[in-house]
Parts: sequence; structure tokens; C-alpha cells
Amino acid sequence: QVQLVESGGGLVQARDSLRLSCAASGRTFSSYGMGWFRQAPGKEREFVASISGNGRQTYSADSVKGRFTISRDNAKTTVYLQMNSLQPEDTAVYYCAADPDRYWSASVDSAEYEYWGQGTQVTVSS
Repeated sequence: QVQLVESGGGLVQARDSLRLSCAASGRTFSSYGMGWFRQAPGKEREFVASISGNGRQTYSADSVKGRFTISRDNAKTTVYLQMNSLQPEDTAVYYCAADPDRYWSASVDSAEYEYWGQGTQVTVSS
């Protein structure tokens, strides 16, 4: 079983930056595709970004392209989300998720992910 713990959220102003981290337990971290999802108040959970186990394939939602970058350090069993040019509409709880057997390719489908962290709050003021 995989345990995921997000950190790095907080309260920032528009145009500022944050870096979220997701620390993972698990023997075969490099075989897991990793993703970031978010859920704003009153809205459904939505895809943000994902990365394959080997780190060579990434996807980003249209709403964050050019602003957010996903990366991973398999030696540290950690995945990151660098968020630049934050906007009030980015306010949400951000969740880290793991998708087993995704070494070569990344997924954008939340249903494919088996393990989820508890979430970290990101609030962007105008």
C-alpha cells in the first residue's frame, strides 16, 4: 500500500508562487504514475497535472499550462507541483495521487489513480 502526504500549501497573493510537495511511501515508487488534482468549494475534483514513473511524460490541464510544472525525484520518492502566477481561481484543496504500473505513460483520468493523499489547501487572494 502507498501512503501520500502533501505539503506546501498556504495563503498567497495573486501573481505569487508556491511549490507543493507530495512525499510517498512504497517500494516501487518509480513504477507509479503521479498526479495532482484539485477541488474548489462547490465544484467537482479536476485534473491539474500528471507525470509518468520515469518522469519523461507529463500532462497539464489547459487552465494551468504555462504556469504550473510537475516534476518528480524518484530517489526522494517525492513529486512536486511548482505553481507560478497564481490566480484567485486556483484556490482549492490540492490532492496528490498515485497510479500503479505507469512507468512509461501518465494518466489524466482520476479513476485510474488508486492512492490519494489527504490534500493541502491553497488560497490565492486578489
